[in-house]
Amino acid sequence: MHRILIADDEAAMREQLVDALHAAWPEAEIVAQAVHGADAWDQWLQHQPDACFLDIRMPGLTGLEVAQKIEGRCPVVFVTAYGDHALQAFDAGAVDYLVKPVEPRRLLNSVTRLKERMSQPGPELAQVEAMQALLARLVPRRAPQPETLQASIGKEIRIIRVTDVVYFESDARYTRVVYREEGQQREALLRTPLKDLLVQLDPAQFQQVHRSIIVASSQIASAVRDDDGGMVLKLRGCPDQLTVSRAFQGLFKGQ
Repeated sequence: MHRILIADDEAAMREQLVDALHAAWPEAEIVAQAVHGADAWDQWLQHQPDACFLDIRMPGLTGLEVAQKIEGRCPVVFVTAYGDHALQAFDAGAVDYLVKPVEPRRLLNSVTRLKERMSQPGPELAQVEAMQALLARLVPRRAPQPETLQASIGKEIRIIRVTDVVYFESDARYTRVVYREEGQQREALLRTPLKDLLVQLDPAQFQQVHRSIIVASSQIASAVRDDDGGMVLKLRGCPDQLTVSRAFQGLFKGQ
């Protein structure tokens, strides 16, 4: 059974796509429905689906940005409205897409192509690189990351410079931020979920290495593999070691 993730910020469009997929691909299981881009990426990390149907225009992360993060690890079908700027580029890049409202025959053709792709070995490196290059041209420029964050330490609201952050780690309710101040390692709590922080942070300065961990790239000293195929990060001037999930181990390939 193939496992599917769909993402669309319009409830009616999600419902229409779910119904259409049940008809066109009855043996598939829809394991997650996301309402915006950050949620879609978080759900992708949780479920590792076999294919994704992503709306292009969503709050937070767009469907294009989510596809960038997936990096070819599963096929993506973009769902879009008429006149979207990406359609011509998708045609040129042989990327599959559906136009809203989704037509049953067009969806059936898309499902057929997905099944063919998933019956073959993983995509070649050249295909992944071509997809990433196409998406990089289409993704809009983002606003610069904030310079400070507001975090709680007991009853105190502490203003933390983003450049002082070592890493963020989330649990069910809060996000813990570990940072340096006056040469000391400190920590505080943020009410912002990790998936929403990811939208604000500069990917050139911060890397997600686990569904619940984002780390400042400059603070990574080394990545160490263990005998069971796991990986941990050692940090500069910090005793903590951070677990790297399998989805992110490819970030540390070495030479």
